[in-house]
Amino acid sequence: MSQMNTAAGAPVPAYLEKNYWWAYVRPSAVRFWDRPWLINLILFGKYRTLRDKVLHEFGHAISGKTLQISCCYGELTPRLFECVKKGRGTLDVVDVLPVQLENLKRKLPKDSSVQTFPMDAALLDFPDALYEQVLVFFLLHEVPQEYREKIMREALRVLKPGGKIIIADYGAPSCFHPLRYLLLPLLGRLEPTARELWNRELNRILPNEMRAHTWRKTSYFGGLYQMLVSTG
Repeated sequence: MSQMNTAAGAPVPAYLEKNYWWAYVRPSAVRFWDRPWLINLILFGKYRTLRDKVLHEFGHAISGKTLQISCCYGELTPRLFECVKKGRGTLDVVDVLPVQLENLKRKLPKDSSVQTFPMDAALLDFPDALYEQVLVFFLLHEVPQEYREKIMREALRVLKPGGKIIIADYGAPSCFHPLRYLLLPLLGRLEPTARELWNRELNRILPNEMRAHTWRKTSYFGGLYQMLVSTG
């Protein structure tokens, strides 16, 4: 499949148009899916828990430069912006889809200082070591392995030495978790790359690059979800 172009001229990866046109690419999809109650339902009532755990990890007075890689549905980004310390912190958000960036802007205050960039997460047009904090929220399960590697390589590249990366996504549920067997057939159809995260630890996606950091993992809901935090 050939690549589709955004209004800003950035190419949309073929997998995104092929697998997720119904969820992210079309304006009608954005209007339908970006409902907090619906996102919470899709994540089996755990969206608010995961959102709040991420916010708690960032803290209530974020200073320095923070990057969110890819927009996400729900209220996470507006809540994250509320935590950015005025005059001492900034929040940038990148996404390859302008429709997602426009949707995010509608959820932010009109005087918001959040900067948005139509940019592929696998090829960030930022200098090295620019950000103190980087967030990757429920993105990696939606991309093929080669893109995961590129995204994480870029996230680590733009992170300052000693900075923090927070990754929240699906994890490897227990063999006794009933949803493991209910979700696999569904994810195979709707999110064909998501199952790979059930068989491979996130900190093994880029062994060489990620080995330079210390990672703290927290599992939720029987291991179905996880948060991975770099601590140096």
